[in-house]
Amino acid sequence: MTHRSRYTTALALALGLAASALLAGCGGDESEQKRAEPKPLVVKEQTSSVSQGTGGYVVTWAGVLVNPNRWLFGENVAATVVGRDASGKEVVRMEQPLDAVPPSGALKFTGQATASARPVDVRLTYRPAVWRKASRIPSAYVPFPISSAGTEKLGNGSYLVTGAVANPFQRAATSLVVTALLRDKAGKLIGGASTYVDDVHAGAPRRFVLTVDGLSGAGPVARTDITARTWGSSGRPYEELAMSGALPASTAKPRTPPFARDRGYQAMPLDRRP
Repeated sequence: MTHRSRYTTALALALGLAASALLAGCGGDESEQKRAEPKPLVVKEQTSSVSQGTGGYVVTWAGVLVNPNRWLFGENVAATVVGRDASGKEVVRMEQPLDAVPPSGALKFTGQATASARPVDVRLTYRPAVWRKASRIPSAYVPFPISSAGTEKLGNGSYLVTGAVANPFQRAATSLVVTALLRDKAGKLIGGASTYVDDVHAGAPRRFVLTVDGLSGAGPVARTDITARTWGSSGRPYEELAMSGALPASTAKPRTPPFARDRGYQAMPLDRRP
């Protein structure tokens, strides 16, 4: 073997080792990404209350779950509510299937159950979500607009919440869940309720009415947060709406007459830096 052939062979071996190392590094990064587990749902806040009902004691609860994963739907989530009396005896237990949590989104939910005896301790636990990759980018999942919202105190710890929900997508929404969460002056969650609105077409908002009960022991309501979402443990209904595309921004001309005179403007100060 000549000196030149030895040099060529050594150079080829060095290049081959470098390429192998590069490929191994890339493969390692890819395997690490595949091994990365989705982050679990975060319980941002939750509350519960107990009130006297006609057939026993009514236990109501409300909560907010946050999905920290940008590209995954959290599906098949469930909440288990357990209430115990003063002696520690379990007087109510209920498993509530929850709706799917969209990518980088939140699920605001409420629930209600009846207990034969008054529970003094009510606890909520959650079943981990089943994760599924979203077929659209997060910005495609446009929220459902709420308008004409109002909250009226009825007495005995009850509040009437009304408003209208719109569909921002071109395809009709067959069923939506509207949830109202009530808060005190400090912003603390004190209760809530949910209702269903069916067959919501684009450009035709549907009215909703719901009642929040069991707040006789809570402070005055200062704010009501109202949201709407697709119904069901799967994110498929939301994805189908997103695939149809969101409605374009309104380009209708204003119907009100212009101002009699220009309101004027304020010029920005000159930049006198050297």
